[in-house]
Amino acid sequence: MNIPTLIFGGLIATLYGAIFHLVRGGSLWRLVTYILLSWAGFWLGHFLAERFDISIINLGSLNLGIATISSFIFMLIGYWIFFGRSSK
Repeated sequence: MNIPTLIFGGLIATLYGAIFHLVRGGSLWRLVTYILLSWAGFWLGHFLAERFDISIINLGSLNLGIATISSFIFMLIGYWIFFGRSSK
């Protein structure tokens, strides 16, 4: 994996975190949490898909499909763990 792929993947993961924050709302702390969870899920999904040779949508050497799915799963679980009970 080269540097432009890492930068592009980081930008996509950041965009996912920002979109999730736009939908769910909250403070700056929540935005940072969503972005960090999105990065963790995105790269874990990418590397697991690469390791097990799973491919849904590839963009160059980036496993975008699995990375996107795992990014949103991480953000949903993080929302449930960190903010699910406090928002009621």
